[in-house]
Amino acid sequence: MNKIIKSALISVFYKDGLDDIVKKLHHLGVTIYSTGGTQQFIENLGVPCVAVESLTSYPSILGGRVKTLHPSVFGGILGRRDQPTDLEEMARYHIPEIDLVIVDLYPFEETVANTKDDKAIIEKIDVGGPSMIRAAAKNHKDLVVIASKTEYAYLEQLLTDQKGETTLEQRRTLAARAFEVCAHYDVVIAHYFNPTEPTYFLESIPSPKSLRYGENPHQSAKFFGNLDEIFEQVNGKELSYNNLVDVDAAVQLTQEFNTTNEAVFAIVKHTNPCGIAIRPSIKEAWDAALAGDPESAFGGVLSTNMPVNKATAEAINEIFFEVLIAPSFEADALAVLKSKKNRILLVQKTRIGSGSQYRSLLNGVLQQQTDEGSYTEWKEVGGRETTDAEKKDLAFANVVCKHLKSNAIALVKDRQLIGKGCGQTSRIDSVRQAIAKAGQFNFDLKGAVLASDAFFPFNDCVQIAHGVGIASFIQPGGSIRDKDSIDYAVENKLSMVITGMRHFKH
Repeated sequence: MNKIIKSALISVFYKDGLDDIVKKLHHLGVTIYSTGGTQQFIENLGVPCVAVESLTSYPSILGGRVKTLHPSVFGGILGRRDQPTDLEEMARYHIPEIDLVIVDLYPFEETVANTKDDKAIIEKIDVGGPSMIRAAAKNHKDLVVIASKTEYAYLEQLLTDQKGETTLEQRRTLAARAFEVCAHYDVVIAHYFNPTEPTYFLESIPSPKSLRYGENPHQSAKFFGNLDEIFEQVNGKELSYNNLVDVDAAVQLTQEFNTTNEAVFAIVKHTNPCGIAIRPSIKEAWDAALAGDPESAFGGVLSTNMPVNKATAEAINEIFFEVLIAPSFEADALAVLKSKKNRILLVQKTRIGSGSQYRSLLNGVLQQQTDEGSYTEWKEVGGRETTDAEKKDLAFANVVCKHLKSNAIALVKDRQLIGKGCGQTSRIDSVRQAIAKAGQFNFDLKGAVLASDAFFPFNDCVQIAHGVGIASFIQPGGSIRDKDSIDYAVENKLSMVITGMRHFKH
C-alpha cells in the first residue's frame, strides 16, 4: 500500500546533505518535528519546525541523554494506522502520526578511532537513536525510516519523483537497511567491550556453539551458525572443528554434481578430494572413489548424492572414516553403519547456500563471492578435437580440480579421480605429484585427462604429462606464454580446452 509523507521527525548528528531534503519536505507541506542542534539547523534554513519538547512536555535532560524517549514520540512512530484502537489512543493522548523518521547514530566508531578516553567513548553510545530507528523500521508498513546519510540521495529522489509518496516495497527496503545500521552499531560497541571476540558474527548468531577444541587441541573454537538447518545427525559424536571444515569441503564438492542422475561419491581429507567418481550405482561409485587413493581415505569425510543402501554400507564399514553425508540412509544400512558409536552420520536436508565466503586475517575480514561455475567458454585449441569420452572426463576433472588446493592438478579417467597434485608451490611439482600418486595405485595413464586450476606458464607440464600417456588437457589459459603449451599440443595431436575461468584455492 502506498503512503504519503505528511509529517517527519528529524534528529541527526551529521547534517551535511540534509538541507535539500528539509527544503523538499517543506515544499511538500510536511510538518517537521525536531530537537536540539537539528532543530536549530532546520530553522536556520528558514523552515518552520515543531520542537519535540512541545510533544513531550519535557526538556532535554541529563546532559542530552534523554530527549526523545517518550510515549508521545514513540507512539507516533509505532502507532498502527490500520488499528482503530491505536488511532483512538493516539487521539486521546494527543500523539501525532509520524510518517518519516530521519535519525542517525552518535559516531561511536569514529570516537573509538580518535580517542582512548573511555568516558568520551561511553557517551557516544546512542540510546534514543537506535530505539527510534528500530521502532520506525518495525512499523515500516506505515512509515519511512532513514538511518544513515548514505540514504539521503535515495530519499531525495523519492521526494522529487514521487512527491512524498512511497510504496511498501520501498519502505521495507529502507527498513532492512535500518536494521543493518543498528546491527553494525551494536557489533562495534560489543567489540569495544570485548575486543578479543569475533564480533562481526554477532549480528546473526548471538549464541555460538562451543567446540571441543579448534584445529589443534590447544586452540579454543566456536561455530557460528545453525547446523540443524542443513543436517540431521543420526549417529556419532559431536562434530569437531576439523570435521566441520572437511564436511563443508565434501558437500561443496558433491553438490557440484546435483544435476546428474548418476551416483557421485567423494572422499575428502584435509579439505582436498582424495577420491571421487561417478558411476551408475552408489556401490560402484564408492568402489571407484576408494580405489583412487585407498591410503588417504583412512579417517576421511565421505559424501554422496544418493541414498546409502546396505551393500554400500557394508563396503564402507570396512574402513575407518570420520563422517558420512548422504541425502538418506536405508534402515538396514543405518544398522550396519551405527556399529561404531562415534561414527558421524549426517542426513543432508538442503544445499549449502552460495553467495559469499569470509576469512579473518590482519585484524579484519576478507569477503569474496563464492567460486561458482566451472568454465566460461569451451575453446578447443589443441591438435585435435576432444572425443565424447574425453569431454565427459575433462568436465569432471575441471570441477574436481577446482576443489583441490592450489597449485592443483587432477588426473581423471572414466570419471574417476586417479591422481592429484595439490598445495604445491610450483605447478610442475603438482603434475609430478599427481603422476606419482596414480602410479602408486597402478593406474594406466594412457587415455587419462589432466585438469589444471590455472594456466600453464610454460609447456613443461604438458610435456611431462604427455610423456606418461596423457593426451587431453583442460586449463583456464591466460598466460602470456599460452602459445607454448598450445603449440606443443598441436604438434603432438593432443586435445586441449581453454575454459577462461581460473580456480585458485588457498
